[in-house]
Amino acid sequence: MYREKIVIGKGTEYPLNGLLTLPDGTDGPVPAVVMVHGSGASNMDEKVLSLTPFKDLADGLAAHGIASIRYDKRTFVHGRKMMKANAAGMTVKEETIEDAILALELLRNDRRIDSDNIFILGHSMGAMLAPRIDAEGGNAKGLIMMAGTPHRLEDIVLRQLEQSRKGSPVLGIVTGLEKKYFAKRFSGLYDMSDEEAKKKKFAGNVSLYYFKEMGKKTAADYLMGSSKPVLIMQGGRDFQVLADDDFKAFREQLAGRGNTTFKLYPELNHCFVTAKFDDILKASKEYGVERHIGEEVITDIADFIYSQE
Repeated sequence: MYREKIVIGKGTEYPLNGLLTLPDGTDGPVPAVVMVHGSGASNMDEKVLSLTPFKDLADGLAAHGIASIRYDKRTFVHGRKMMKANAAGMTVKEETIEDAILALELLRNDRRIDSDNIFILGHSMGAMLAPRIDAEGGNAKGLIMMAGTPHRLEDIVLRQLEQSRKGSPVLGIVTGLEKKYFAKRFSGLYDMSDEEAKKKKFAGNVSLYYFKEMGKKTAADYLMGSSKPVLIMQGGRDFQVLADDDFKAFREQLAGRGNTTFKLYPELNHCFVTAKFDDILKASKEYGVERHIGEEVITDIADFIYSQE
């Protein structure tokens, strides 16, 4: 494979370093994916302690003849600048969507890439946003959604607090109070005006408007308005996004939708490596041991991409 340094948003206020990974020994233009990060500030490998899911995916897909772009997330490089410029009004559009669209455009303008076979690969919150990215200018051939959810972000926040409360008698009181506090903050969110939501803080400098703007349409809402092929992937031992809730809900809500493929990996976690723990309170231990995404996952993604030609 060949890795080429790129810059997403070159000449803009928020340039981002990235890598274009190209397969060796291919004739003619190749299919490609743009990788979209989960929540939080993250580098181009989407590094989580000892895990590097985007690097694993890029290298694995290159071995199957598929190119990819990955890049540092805007909040990872320019977080302070973004908060200073527009903390109250910041949304996922500035945080994620704009850069993903720029990356897709970069691929479309590269003669080595088959411009008719470019896919969005989103992980976690990136999977939640993948259908919106496509709808708002991404114009991809199809979507690969890894560990996504059809629920709203605030519902996931409250559920994870509940998981933490139940998982620890010591932290139970604190997280229980925290959950009650945030549940009260989120109450009536969609009845608030945008200005009112911008004035109410969630945590740090992030306002409730961040949630309100994103939650107007869920991933499932966007998907039901599209006929593009979608691959929805889920780890069975993921404690951040749940197979028996989120993945099940996708299956139910998209039951009548064509061009939708579901893949469940019973022993894999949120980062699609073999799970060691099943407790959200042991996340640091779960992600602290180096492991890599296996060939089964890589092959399923590659097969999905080639099946759309």
